[in-house]
Amino acid sequence: MVVAMVDPVMGRELDSGEFRRQQSHFRDWVGVDPRRGEPGGYPVQAGRYHLYVSLACPWCHRTAILRELAGLGEAVGISYVAPFRDERGWAFTGERFADGPGGEYVDPLHGWAFMSEGYRRSDPGFDGRITVPVLWDRQSERIVNNESSDIVRMFCAPDSLGALSGVAPDGTDLAGGGLELYPPELRDEIDAINERVYETVNNGVYRAGFARLQDAYERAFAELFDSLQWLEGLLGERRYLAGERITEADWRLFPTLVRFDEVYHLHFRCNRRRIVEYPNLWGYTRELYQWPGVAATVAMDQIKRHYYTTHDELNPKRIIPVGPAPDWLKPHGRG
Repeated sequence: MVVAMVDPVMGRELDSGEFRRQQSHFRDWVGVDPRRGEPGGYPVQAGRYHLYVSLACPWCHRTAILRELAGLGEAVGISYVAPFRDERGWAFTGERFADGPGGEYVDPLHGWAFMSEGYRRSDPGFDGRITVPVLWDRQSERIVNNESSDIVRMFCAPDSLGALSGVAPDGTDLAGGGLELYPPELRDEIDAINERVYETVNNGVYRAGFARLQDAYERAFAELFDSLQWLEGLLGERRYLAGERITEADWRLFPTLVRFDEVYHLHFRCNRRRIVEYPNLWGYTRELYQWPGVAATVAMDQIKRHYYTTHDELNPKRIIPVGPAPDWLKPHGRG
């Protein structure tokens, strides 16, 4: 029998050798909360909410993408934490690591040194792992939500922050209408896809990478590559995961795919095949990368710096691999 352990940096519970992710603590809603069908207590107001992310983190990455695609750049502010992290958690180091979005790690609202200060201000009794993304309310000075799937949905919903949409990167006028990525007629299929992709792919790479026993690793590994083969077949029949229109399911999958060959294949021992070896998945990943506004959110230098210098148990020498650097701008051939 393996006794459950808690890693002091990652805060993960390890029971029988398996990785278990912490549940998000803050789950309030801006606008109409779809879980209750009524206002969630936070009104839809431009300039009131602020997003804290790390572009190294795949869960943050999905929120940064949707903020961009929904045209919320003026309505919802954004700040970036540094990609490397120690036992004190995500930090605002004040340095500039790179040009472009996410290259400067400062908190312009409060001057915080660590994201943990926002957690303590929101809930002084909070004793869990400090995570990002964080959707912050500037008026009440507390965290609204730290669950990426909720934030993504709020950014797109016309009765939530999606109502503040301006103009999408492709020129489409979205003012007051939101970016509909969760249409009623596709919700059952989107939910089913999201469930499998989350468990076996998004979180599956972590279940493989942080497994403490061989059996736990092999289970996660098998489920991951079974799902990648399923996705390869699905994308051979349709352009996007739920059909011929892009949905939130695609943007929830993309951050894992874009990191796979550069990080998860080596660092997390997910090494049966690379994404470039799946013709449909590789073309699909390139298409999403080339979607207007998305490439600027893919900070591969930060991604690799985060994974290869934060997880000492997996890479104690902190040497960052140079390759493989796939060609993201190669024509994707998907229409």
